[in-house]
Amino acid sequence: MSFTLVETTTIKRSPVTVKPYFDGRLSNMGLENYGLSLFEGVTHYEQLACLENGNTKRYVTGLNEFAPDVRNIPNVEQREARIKEIRTTVAELEKILAANVLDIEDPEFWNKVSLLRPDNHEFWGKIDMKCGNSPIFLDPSDPYDLIKIHAINAGGFSIIAKSYEDARSRQKAPKFYLDKYEDTISTKTEGKKLRNKALAELQKLFDKNTSKLLYVAKLVDVGGAQYKKATPNDVLYDNMDVFIMGEGTEKSANRAAQSFLDACNLDMETLKLRVIVKDATYYKVIVSKADGFIYHKDKGSLLGRNQADVVEYLKNPLNEEILTDITKKVEKYWNS
Repeated sequence: MSFTLVETTTIKRSPVTVKPYFDGRLSNMGLENYGLSLFEGVTHYEQLACLENGNTKRYVTGLNEFAPDVRNIPNVEQREARIKEIRTTVAELEKILAANVLDIEDPEFWNKVSLLRPDNHEFWGKIDMKCGNSPIFLDPSDPYDLIKIHAINAGGFSIIAKSYEDARSRQKAPKFYLDKYEDTISTKTEGKKLRNKALAELQKLFDKNTSKLLYVAKLVDVGGAQYKKATPNDVLYDNMDVFIMGEGTEKSANRAAQSFLDACNLDMETLKLRVIVKDATYYKVIVSKADGFIYHKDKGSLLGRNQADVVEYLKNPLNEEILTDITKKVEKYWNS
């Protein structure tokens, strides 16, 4: 069947858009200083991803019930629901684009699909995205835009993340992301709420429990050994404020805020023990050996396989002598 893709100049407005992804914390040839992801006038063009296995080609469309990501859904009910959703969408698109009316319950469903067959290379090979600094509006009521939305959600375009949250979580930041306004705002607001909660806890510690503030700072900061008992509280406060905002040793503001809150929620005994073990490792009071276990450097006592094991070991009243010895050696540095 022959078909024609027609481009129009109609200006679309839709709650679903493809936008440039910007993260001011990442170096991007100086563009981060101007709040930009791309140089003016630059566009990125990409065709729909096509995976080849021998003589078999498979486009990443999000509308193929035979794709591995659908077949491998472990829950039968969820898999059947996904297949039904795919068939419903394909049937609607076939009716609009090819005047082909289909029954999604028909056992010969895919044999009767004429345009959106998974092996129709003539059709899928013409699906592409061209993105720049200006947002691309995608209208789900437009059949070709709907196809692109499904493809983006399935990972069919490497330059476009399927959501703002997906873009943030990737190790290598994408150039663009699919912005569903409500989802993006929810994600951004969630991060702000988390950081505000952490900042409130920071203020509470500063006002009422500066001893715990010191231990929290030593635990969450990679360079926690720098903090001593004589470190001014204002320094601890300022450094933790920077840390919570993702501008310290942890560059993800959400992870930083959550780790700060997790530390604040520890009881004082566990918190102090974790800090003692962390600093004892730094000052080589306890050491890891070739067998993969951690030992007391001077006494040679086996303490555990990791720092969590060591904390539990030191909580045991039977090991009070070793705890006292390690604490004295660590606190010597804290008091210096």
